Amino acid sequence: MSDAHDSESQGHGDDGGDDHGHAHEHDGGHDHGHDHDGGDDHGHHSHDAASVSVAVVTVTSSRTLKEDPSGEYLVSAFEAAGHEIAVHELVRDEYDSVQGTVDRLARRDDTDAVVTTGGTGVTPDDVTPEAVEPLFAKTLPGFGELFRRLSYEEVGTHTIGSRAVAGVTTATPVFCLPGSENAVRLGVDEIILPEIGHLVGLASRDSDDDTEPEAEDEDADGDADQAS
Repeated sequence: MSDAHDSESQGHGDDGGDDHGHAHEHDGGHDHGHDHDGGDDHGHHSHDAASVSVAVVTVTSSRTLKEDPSGEYLVSAFEAAGHEIAVHELVRDEYDSVQGTVDRLARRDDTDAVVTTGGTGVTPDDVTPEAVEPLFAKTLPGFGELFRRLSYEEVGTHTIGSRAVAGVTTATPVFCLPGSENAVRLGVDEIILPEIGHLVGLASRDSDDDTEPEAEDEDADGDADQAS
């Protein structure tokens, strides 16, 4: 994130505030009394991950890991919630660097999710969405929609400058947050932390459930052969 992006985030820009009193009205979505998210009618929380390993990526051309309050907040928030940090890296606001880093981290065996901060605004060097979206096998449009809805309560129409996105690549959820600390607090505290175990569990669910019916079919075929 460039100096312009930093000054934008301090003045509102694409970030949300850290007053979390506003967010609890939408928390009913976390109760999941509905069955929209997997068709898993024998209990779609059965695959939830209690603890996940997260790769944190700070996208910036002006800061270092020692001067990275947004990245530091992500690390502390996940650890405080009982999750692990697989790695915390810093990359420049460059398409190839961002895309290559997210792709590499998402493929690591010790990484369950990737969270980036920075590069989601509208300055020329804000390229995180452009770099990451081609990696997605599935998009999670509700993440950006909810982030901007909550951000609107803090910064008003300035939220249209935010391009926060999320999706799944190589069975790994990826969340791209703005660079300001306030926006990171909003995104991780009110959206990512309540849902990350659920999303990781669904995205990484193996094919065991799918192979069982096939085994039954094979048995059925065998029975049919014996009967014929």
